Amino acid sequence: MDEITLRQLRYFLSLCEAGHYRKAAERAGISQPSLSQQIVRLESALGVDLVERGRRGAVLTPAGREVREQARKVVDEIETLVQRARAARDGIGGTLHLGTAPTLGPYLLPFVTRRLHRAYPALKLVIRDAAPRSLQDDLTEGRHDMILTQLPVQSADLDVMRLFREPLKLAVAQDHPLAGQARVEAADLYGQDVLSLSDAYLLHGQMLRLCEDVGARLRQDYEGTSLDALRQMTALGMGVSFLPALYVRSEVDGKEDDVAIRPFRDGRLARSIGLAWRRRAAHAALARRVGGIVQAVVQEHFADLVTLEG
Repeated sequence: MDEITLRQLRYFLSLCEAGHYRKAAERAGISQPSLSQQIVRLESALGVDLVERGRRGAVLTPAGREVREQARKVVDEIETLVQRARAARDGIGGTLHLGTAPTLGPYLLPFVTRRLHRAYPALKLVIRDAAPRSLQDDLTEGRHDMILTQLPVQSADLDVMRLFREPLKLAVAQDHPLAGQARVEAADLYGQDVLSLSDAYLLHGQMLRLCEDVGARLRQDYEGTSLDALRQMTALGMGVSFLPALYVRSEVDGKEDDVAIRPFRDGRLARSIGLAWRRRAAHAALARRVGGIVQAVVQEHFADLVTLEG
């Protein structure tokens, strides 16, 4: 059996992510013929075809899909070995890729990044926003090292650290009848139109379950693409909505008079936030430290808004 190299596995994973030889070669910083040659050598060493070559690009064979999962584990184990050795020699450093939901990151991460930089000045953080359902796929496929997102995250290949619970606050237009009430109960929402983000966000499913529970109607024809859009549609009287407490603190309190914010169910309607990473990843210990920093930030700046978990 020919020797299988780490380089071949890395190039193969790059091809899996790019779906095209040219794009994979560009990402890897080599020529397309060189990358193709390494993939052929890997196939020869394994004795199976990994990729269907055609006009659609690179499509994995059934064997290729199996090898991709195992290759990711092998590369993660090697990275663990290298990073642990490096950390023991130099302390924590390198570059960490963090994915986060746009309904959360902008209102929390500025505080987290400052504290993280003070704790680990040699560590670089690359942050990318995406909808929660995309975040998990990107994490599993190696494009993120960890993700900060609404829970649940369900995968046997991922570890999850529960961080905190964030209440969802009722938002209504200033001239809405509920705006004049000091508090709103479930019965008050009966028959109301409720606005939500699209089903790419876990908040959508949460709003759907709430509407079924209280007898409200979830509007499917006007789904917000952001929390700002959701608030603006609410201000126009198109329905009521539920906004995360961190967003309300950052973007609504003391700044806008287009919507009225009212407590609902004494803050018991909430979403759980957590940090997730690949179970075999080299940075598992660092991920837990990052999670601890997030909790410290929450305790320092938002103790009156959220409740720590974990």
